[in-house]
Amino acid sequence: QVQLVESGGGSVEAGGSLSLSCAASGYTDRFNCMAWFRQTPGKEREGVARIRSSTGGQLYADSVKGRFTISQDNAENSVYLQISSLKPEDTAMYYCAAVASGYGGTRLTCPGFVRNAWDFWGQGTQVTVSS
Repeated sequence: QVQLVESGGGSVEAGGSLSLSCAASGYTDRFNCMAWFRQTPGKEREGVARIRSSTGGQLYADSVKGRFTISQDNAENSVYLQISSLKPEDTAMYYCAAVASGYGGTRLTCPGFVRNAWDFWGQGTQVTVSS
């Protein structure tokens, strides 16, 4: 059984920083891609950052470019999100997601920020930013 476990959320003041981590277990291959999404009550879950495991190539939502940095540890099937210059609108539950090896028939293909394209999800870690 594949499990993704997030950690590192918390409450910070605007302008502060946080580091989120996501560790996977129960998966014997390397995910094609890992990503971070976020969701606030009453809103759709939105993708904020994605990383391609084979190349380290990154993709960011426009709203977080220059402030969020995604990184990975392929050996551990782990992904990290460094968040800086936090804003109150960054307040959300942050979720880690992964897509299985061989998605799209290759080890290179990643889905976009479409929720149902991702195979595995964590339970989330809360980030709260006060003004």
